[in-house]
Parts: sequence; structure tokens; C-alpha cells
Amino acid sequence: MAKFIIEGQQKLKGSIEVLGAKNAALIIITACCLLEGETTLENVPNILDIQKIINILEKMGVKFTRYHHQLKIDTTNLRKENPNPKLVGAIRASIVLVGPLLARFDQLNIPHPGGCTIGSRPIDLHIWALKQLGVAVKEVGKTYEFLKVKDLTKPVTITFPKISVGATENTILYACMQEQEIKIKNAAIEPEIIDLIDFLRKTGIKIKVASRTITINGQKQLKAVSHTIIPDRIEAGTFMILSAITKNPLKITGIRPDHLKILFEKFKEIGVDFDLGEDFAYIKKSEKILPTEISTAEYPGFPTDLQPPFGVLLTQAEGKSYIKENLFENRMGYLAELTKMGAKIELLSSTKAEITGLTPLKSAKIHSLDLRAGATLLIAALIASGTTEILQAENIDRGYEKIEERLKAIGSKIKRVK
Repeated sequence: MAKFIIEGQQKLKGSIEVLGAKNAALIIITACCLLEGETTLENVPNILDIQKIINILEKMGVKFTRYHHQLKIDTTNLRKENPNPKLVGAIRASIVLVGPLLARFDQLNIPHPGGCTIGSRPIDLHIWALKQLGVAVKEVGKTYEFLKVKDLTKPVTITFPKISVGATENTILYACMQEQEIKIKNAAIEPEIIDLIDFLRKTGIKIKVASRTITINGQKQLKAVSHTIIPDRIEAGTFMILSAITKNPLKITGIRPDHLKILFEKFKEIGVDFDLGEDFAYIKKSEKILPTEISTAEYPGFPTDLQPPFGVLLTQAEGKSYIKENLFENRMGYLAELTKMGAKIELLSSTKAEITGLTPLKSAKIHSLDLRAGATLLIAALIASGTTEILQAENIDRGYEKIEERLKAIGSKIKRVK
């Protein structure tokens, strides 16, 4: 296991570039299982979660060739077999292999996905949707057995009882090779899903999006294509919050400002000043940060993945702020680590907290817990007095490529120790 050692309160300056979206790259890589031949993806981040999904598919015969942020994916020799259970258990995103592999081969056995500590990730909505599309599902121990038992003979409309990103993705991917029209209502419409849809359109699939309704007209033969992954809005937001909390002006480049409207609205509310360009944000020095309330929601609401970084920003607001987490029951764990650094936090429930600022943070030995918590504690360490140790650096590697090198480039003092 590795750890980061950070000397806080350094002067930061310059710019930092945002890389490709982790969650878009993951789902589009799995979508390549629908295709025969070689697909080229650009702007693919070189991070641990991407490598984990690559490892799963390599064991099934898929060939991957990486050159910097370009990834060539050849599915010519993709075999009809079940994914390796041990590898599937290491990453929760492996559940979205179900849609494309089931569409391609009509049957699949896969264990419940693992790799997540922020709360349970039930797959009941995935199963419910696939059953409506002619799939039989049987749970045997900790393994799910999926079997296509009938072809659709007429158009199908699925209305999700609640919004689910993963279930929407799996349903889209399975629907792509069905020859009847499939309509998904109350669908998730995150930018990463729209990027998936843009990719699938290039392969020949006809897909329409109207509000939260996605209509798919599939076909059996899909062509291999080239596609560029969108920028990672969560990475972008993390770096913007880093700039705001350290009060060091930074230019965040390679972004899609339209994907972060809710964050910019909150910045205006709490007094964080910024300039926006077509593909960048320049975060200015803020003399005073005001308290606020945030409540997470599906896109275009406040992102659950930015709730932890925004939480540490609120430790520097002058007054009482409140956070309500509506998507994951165990996402507040990072707050206990912040209290070790001197933050004044009261848990009002397992999903709601009161943060009182302005509170100077001090160094401590802390645990990253999960991907977003780890990035949050890196931010906290940058403003803390003294030298902070963050254990379980690998959690941060899941979603942020070469984070220590990128932070060093703007002036931070950070090193990785194994």
C-alpha cells in the first residue's frame, strides 16, 4: 500500500489540465463488446479503474493497445465466456458488462460487483429492466445468471421507478442489438451517458433523447468507430474547489463548462469569483467564503461525487453550512477524517451534516477511504499546517491520473511513499 505525504500551505500557481471522464471511458470501453473489429478511443485517462476493466476484457480475448491517452480496442477474438469473478469483484463498474455481453452472446454469469465502500449498490433495477426485455435472471449464491429467453416481437417501453445511471447504461447497451424499438423513461441523462449515446450513434444505432426519455432502434451489425471521450467534470470540479479553498488563482483547462452549471451557481452563491472560457475556468482569489446548503441529486443536480470536495471547502466558509447526501448512505465517512484535522462537524444523521467554519486545518495521519474521499483529503492537506499523511493512495489512483505529478507542477509539495 502507498501513501501520500503533503506539506501544506504552499503557494500554488499556473494551470492544470482536465483529462478524459472516467465514467464515460469505462462505459464506452464496455460498449466496444458490441462491435467487431478495432475501435479507437481518444482522451482515455490512464487510471486504475480503467486498467481493471481492461484486465477483465483481456482475459476474454479483447486486445488493447495504449499510446498515451489513445486506446485501441480490438474485439475480433472476444470469447463467449463469463468474466473472471475475482476481477469483477474488484470494481463496481463491472456490472455494466452485463448489457453488451448479454446482447452479444445471449447468456452471461457474473458475480455481484465489488470495489465500493460508499454504500450498497443494488442491481435490482438492472435486473428488472432486463426482464422486461425478454431476459431470465436467476441468483445462485453470489452469482447472477442472465439468459435471453425470447426475442422482442413488438416495441417496449420501460419506465424506471427511480433514476439509475448504471441501470440506464445497461439497458441502453442491451437494447442496441434488439431489433424492436425500446423506449426508456425516467432515464439518467448524465453527460457520460450522453457521451455513450454519441458513441453508439457513430456505430449505426439510432437513438433519440428527449428530456428523460431515451428511444433506441437497434440492429445486429454495428461498425467499429473512433471517438473522443468528454472531459471529466468531477476532476474539473475537484481542481476548481482546490483553487478556491487555497485562495490561489488557477486556470483549469480542457473542461466543458456546460457540464458544471450547478457548481458555478454554488460558487457565485458562496463568493467564489471566476471567469469562464469556451474550454477553461479561471478561479480567482476569494477573500471570503460564505456558508450554504447543498443537497445531492441526479444530473443536472449537485453531483454526489463533488459533495466531499465541496464539504472540505465549507470548513473554510464563515458560518454554519449543511450537506445532505441523497444518493449514497455511506458517503460521509470522510468527515471523520476532517475532524482529525480540526474541522468542526456534527453529523445530524448518516446522510446529513452541519459544518461550522471558518476553521484552520492542521496536519494529521488520515485514510483516503474511497476515491472521492481521497481527493477531498488531498485538498484538505494542501491548506493544512504541517505535514499530512494520507494512507491508501491507491484509492485516489482509481480516478486521478498521476495526481502527485500534476499537483507538483502547480507548486504543491507532495510525494508518494510505498
